[in-house]
Amino acid sequence: MDNSVFLIVEDSPTMRQLISFCLKRFRNARIIEAVDGADGLKKLGESKVDLILTDINMPVMDGLKFVSIVRQSAKLAKIPIIIITTEGADEDREKGMALGANAYLTKPIQSSPLVRTITELLQA
Repeated sequence: MDNSVFLIVEDSPTMRQLISFCLKRFRNARIIEAVDGADGLKKLGESKVDLILTDINMPVMDGLKFVSIVRQSAKLAKIPIIIITTEGADEDREKGMALGANAYLTKPIQSSPLVRTITELLQA
């Protein structure tokens, strides 16, 4: 789990900062940030990523479209994805999980459950 590379796909700079702060608990973590799904896909093309954390509501390309494109790519399909969003309704959670997300967390994000979820996914 040391030296993991995380991609945060989130349009809010404050939220990216908050998630980055949580990820600093992982030793030698490298954090790549993207401002929307399209930017996230571009960054995935440039670096090997161990885990993706994405929002749903973003301009240009939303998180659900982003997750579905990642899951359709043979090269990227195995990367664990955590959706972090304000969309807490059951149908949103079901849709995200059906598209291939490994976990679905609602904002406001708590660092302990986030770190625990990441640890579980990286060990799987």
